[in-house]
Amino acid sequence: MIIETTGLRKSFRSRRGTVEAVRGVDLAVPEGQVFGFLGPNGAGKTTTLRMLATLLTPDGGSATVAGVDLRRSPGEVRRRIGYVGQQGGTWREATAREELVLQARLYGSGKAEAADRAARSIEAFQLGSFADRKTGTYSGGQKRRVDIALGLVHDPRLVFLDEPTTGLDPASRSHVWDEVRRLRAEGMTVFLTTHYLDEADALCDRISIMDGGGIVAEGTSDELKSEVAGDVITLGFGPDSAEAVAVADKLLATEPYARRAERGDTELRLYVTAGATAMPQVLRTLDSAAVTVESVELHRPSLDDVFLARTGRSLRDD
Repeated sequence: MIIETTGLRKSFRSRRGTVEAVRGVDLAVPEGQVFGFLGPNGAGKTTTLRMLATLLTPDGGSATVAGVDLRRSPGEVRRRIGYVGQQGGTWREATAREELVLQARLYGSGKAEAADRAARSIEAFQLGSFADRKTGTYSGGQKRRVDIALGLVHDPRLVFLDEPTTGLDPASRSHVWDEVRRLRAEGMTVFLTTHYLDEADALCDRISIMDGGGIVAEGTSDELKSEVAGDVITLGFGPDSAEAVAVADKLLATEPYARRAERGDTELRLYVTAGATAMPQVLRTLDSAAVTVESVELHRPSLDDVFLARTGRSLRDD
């Protein structure tokens, strides 16, 4: 395992008292995979990542990162990893090439080697058309590609990407996805935090779902979704429909095809064995009770359904 943690903890003091941001996290990350950390904002993902990247000191627990004890040898951990934070780190008055050369020099490369590393990064991340312009002129997607290149210019075994596509347009987001897949194909381990369900589903070999400072589920996407058996029928009742939701929940809860129901403010999620045959029966039951349904959707279980099953709320709501 390239990352192993046991009981990793971190708290912060605020005016309201002590906040437990990370509560005893256990992780085992295989080498050469994309490992996803999925969860809502405030779940503890970034705090965990920053501890593993030596930017925060854990309050308790133990961890090894890239074969090095995190607490005993943080400097050696830094030499073996790459880190790309949410905010990026480019200086608007420098070019991408200048930034890459400087980063390589900071990791101990000589002048000629640093220039060579920068040139290889520019080619690998397709930065050539703008690499010699000041980064202040770049688009959001171009800056993000430079950020990732900076985190990898020293050829680490492991790279941490914290919310790498937040704020990007669809085309730039797709390009970042392609880069993550390329890194995995080249044998690098990518530890990625995200709150995007589709991103975790599309990119990650394994996923840990975090909420309230702890891990609530872990496995491959298919393994996690298999926990929520059958299909999901989502019934929408429009605004100010709490009473209709409650009536529908009561009517459908005792039906033989219904495995479980999750009530929202304006919708009801019904977990059923076979959605195609259950849906007509659901609509007939509600129609006979004069309960008006504004929308109905049928889908296979998603990572959001896993989160909902484990926490009682939707990740999309967060």
